[in-house]
Amino acid sequence: MGLLAEYKRGLKSVAVEELFDLVFYRPLAFLFVKLICRTGVTPNQLTFLSMVFGILGGVSLALGTPGSLVAAGVFLLLYNVVDCSDGQLARLNHSGTPLGRILDGVADYVVSLAAYLGIGIGFAGATDRPVLMWVLTAAAGFSNAAQSGLLDFYRNRFLDATGIRKSVLVDEQQGLREEYEGLRGRKGRSLEKFLIGVYLLYSRVQQRLTGGRGKVTQALSGDSAEYVRANRVLMHCWTYLGPTTQWTLLVVCAFCGRLDIYLWGIAGVGNILAVIMMLVQRWNNGRLAVQGG
Repeated sequence: MGLLAEYKRGLKSVAVEELFDLVFYRPLAFLFVKLICRTGVTPNQLTFLSMVFGILGGVSLALGTPGSLVAAGVFLLLYNVVDCSDGQLARLNHSGTPLGRILDGVADYVVSLAAYLGIGIGFAGATDRPVLMWVLTAAAGFSNAAQSGLLDFYRNRFLDATGIRKSVLVDEQQGLREEYEGLRGRKGRSLEKFLIGVYLLYSRVQQRLTGGRGKVTQALSGDSAEYVRANRVLMHCWTYLGPTTQWTLLVVCAFCGRLDIYLWGIAGVGNILAVIMMLVQRWNNGRLAVQGG
């Protein structure tokens, strides 16, 4: 198998990938994976390494000096590359697990928390309007989580509709619910129970924001090919709300020393785009339901 074909096999699907992932982070991650794939390193170990880089980025943001902001940008770049590599390694080695996906998501939220705390301490606290900047930082943090969660939901629904993998939104969640119920009566494995429980709660919140589990099942039980065709452009638009795009904006703003632009971009422009996308998505889902009925 050629390198290009092997690289493509390590992608989720070009249709759901973020632009910066395709042109920058994933190619670098693929080269990194090729270097370490025979060393016995596991995807979960790469997830932990990416989290370390991300936390170091948050600490550097908290220092708030011009030099530390540049260091934060470098650490966050490394975080993004390694964060891409765990999934690529899992797909190339067929070693991915639902728990691994959950760990990856938990690591992303830990790094996000570290980054926003770092921004708050190093930037918001150093301005002449600290309360306003802390409020803006918190708003951007919650917006980041909401926007990433929306992308995650619609990305999974799109991939489920393609039929190229086991359904994450229906089959995998049902399996996790059954596993969680089985673990509740056992002693030990507390971390695993906690992570699965948090993920199932997160999934319920996603489904409430996007119309509920019934509509998910209905969308996936109809004409999947029609759903994919009708949502391909929308799916691409959703990716611009993704974490990689957000992190790249943060890296650029850190290098430039303008974290205020990042905060207003996420809390302002990002939320406006998210609302527009949700309205368009619901209209499109309704149109498909009428056609299917």
